[in-house]
Amino acid sequence: MLKLIRYLKPYTVFIVIAVALLFVQAMTELALPDYMSNIVNVGIQQGGIEDAIPEAISKDAFDNVSLFMNGEERQTVLSYYELISKDSANYEENLKKYPILESKDVYVLKSGEIEDRPSLNLILGKALMAYSGVKSGMTGTNGNFTPPDGFSIPEGANVFLLMRLMPEAQRLEMLNQVDSMVEVMGENIVNQSGALAVKEIYDELGIDTEKLQSRYVLSTGLIMVLVTLLSALCTIMVAFIASKIAAASARSMRRDVFEKVENFSNSEFARFSTASLITRTSNDITQIQLVIVLIIRMVFYAPIIGVGGVIRALEKSTSMSWIIALAVIIMLGLVGIVFAIALPKFKKMQKLIDRLNLVTREHLSGLMVVRAFNTQKFEEERFDSANKDFTRTDLFVNRVMVVMMPAIMFVMNGTMLLVVWVGAHQIEASTMQVGDMMAYIQYAMLIIFAFLMLTMTFIMIPRASVSGARVSEILEVDPQIKDPEDPKKFDSDFKGTVEFRNVCYRFPGAEKNILDNISFTALPGQTTAIIGSTGSGKSTLLNMIPRFYDVCDGQVLVDGIDIREVNQHELRDKIGYVPQKGVLFSGTIESNLKYADEKASQEEIERAAEIAQAVEFINTKEEGYNSPISQGGTNVSGGQKQRLAIARALLKKPKILLFDDSFSALDFKTDAALRRTLKKETGDSTMIIVGQRIATIKNADQILVLDEGNLVGIGKHRELMKSCQIYREIAQSQLSEAELA
Repeated sequence: MLKLIRYLKPYTVFIVIAVALLFVQAMTELALPDYMSNIVNVGIQQGGIEDAIPEAISKDAFDNVSLFMNGEERQTVLSYYELISKDSANYEENLKKYPILESKDVYVLKSGEIEDRPSLNLILGKALMAYSGVKSGMTGTNGNFTPPDGFSIPEGANVFLLMRLMPEAQRLEMLNQVDSMVEVMGENIVNQSGALAVKEIYDELGIDTEKLQSRYVLSTGLIMVLVTLLSALCTIMVAFIASKIAAASARSMRRDVFEKVENFSNSEFARFSTASLITRTSNDITQIQLVIVLIIRMVFYAPIIGVGGVIRALEKSTSMSWIIALAVIIMLGLVGIVFAIALPKFKKMQKLIDRLNLVTREHLSGLMVVRAFNTQKFEEERFDSANKDFTRTDLFVNRVMVVMMPAIMFVMNGTMLLVVWVGAHQIEASTMQVGDMMAYIQYAMLIIFAFLMLTMTFIMIPRASVSGARVSEILEVDPQIKDPEDPKKFDSDFKGTVEFRNVCYRFPGAEKNILDNISFTALPGQTTAIIGSTGSGKSTLLNMIPRFYDVCDGQVLVDGIDIREVNQHELRDKIGYVPQKGVLFSGTIESNLKYADEKASQEEIERAAEIAQAVEFINTKEEGYNSPISQGGTNVSGGQKQRLAIARALLKKPKILLFDDSFSALDFKTDAALRRTLKKETGDSTMIIVGQRIATIKNADQILVLDEGNLVGIGKHRELMKSCQIYREIAQSQLSEAELA
């Protein structure tokens, strides 16, 4: 898989953009629980008052609150406030805001930034909390404190007046008690208690606290909507970028695999089956494409959301961190188990897909033979066996996945239950706020969701890694037949002389040569025929000229140049080749003929068809040259297919023509007419024909006789009838003595 990373390099900038967008998306999603917590804590419980720093407070109330501050704290607080009375210049302006100014002086917060807001908030928070507790009756519970030892408060007495008369030692004891409460309860609870006291102060001043609350809730809710929209926009953009990158990378992989396979020699095709090559080009690359999307969208995103969720959760409460740690450990265990079970099965699945494709392809290719021998039942059982093997493995993997989802949901719900149970106790003990517990639940879910995303990715990555290895195996193949680094060029006056010098060839892994010490020369304007028994190496010898095979020893020369020293494209550009099995492509008759020369005129097309004796059957078709040809040419006969293949080669007007038993499907009359026309129209070309029928080759200028890879005879028909026993036996088995004369 790592070997294919080079396909992502052109899209590095887009990947960086996607990661940046994922970071923004993660930050927005991590911010939402905080906003929700603020709505609960501040908007609902604190009446929209964010902290314990009141905008304004009556002088009487401040004097009472300041009883719970030391001298330094009182001076610090007063430095941020301005006392407004009837004599103040801005009295009228403040009267509209604070109607109580008609009867009481009011301290108003000065405009400008507060240098150390958290410190001021803590001072006022603990003082307001204590003030509120004393005012509500000094119950000694729920955050209130008991009077110092030796100090009793008579029923109905002015508590704050008595506290002013309290000895200094008892006052210090009271302040120490307040500080101890702050340490136990935490700053958030102190801030909340102080904010509730501020709400009472605002009610006293005549401020509309209900409007203040609704404004805070609505503004925070609007921010949450905007943050959600930003998150959605980032999600859409990342999905678009990831899909683009994955699709473009997969396209490049398919192109490179296709180009690599195009350059395979027959030796490489023997190593990889056609079904396997199709699977690797389609299914395997699709798996890689899917994982690229998952990596960009999840692998980068999950760690950001997971780490961010842990940090935010710890900010809310460190005492419940063990819950998240427990959930993470369980999730890691599940991922490890699935990974260990699934990886071997994914490797097996790809091989089973190869097998399924192979059986399907063989069945469809040989459908006529299957029907002819009534072996449909056998083929059905063969396909069913391959199909069941794949299905069993696929079901096993899917069952593992099915077990994973309920297990993960159990972990998620169990985590939520633990957070609620522990959080409820902390709320009861006044060490946690309700909104913080709700936010903690959401952060815990985000953390588990991050691990869930990684789990899904880790499940897909093993399968993709198998596919990546299979694709890399194709791309890393070093073809046996390669172009030279410093290729030679044919002369502009190209003749087309073909010479074999002591050529030997052996298939990879074979123990002996299939061709041994072959030497001959095929001259321009002459026809060279090759004949021999089945398996004697005729087609292999012919296929060495366009370099479908490379010699193991000796040389193949074209116009005196070793073909291994010439680019394959330039060599094959000089050759017209008609394979043993005529190959046509889906399209029309005209498009198949123009495969040799797309710029060919209609006159040239018709002339090539006329030489190949194909005009007769083409003209019988209603659409003529525009008649459709199905895939593989299955809608034309074998003879028609061969004639169209010959016409295609002739349209190229090559200097070397190679026919690999290309007249076998023709009747004797058509064969004879075709050979006469060929001799007339291609008089200056080098023509090499592999044939099985003596009638096809008997008039050749030279005939090569092969037997078990050895050249046992060379000459004209009459010469070979006298000098070569193998040739004579083949000829006598096909023709009568009169016909051989």
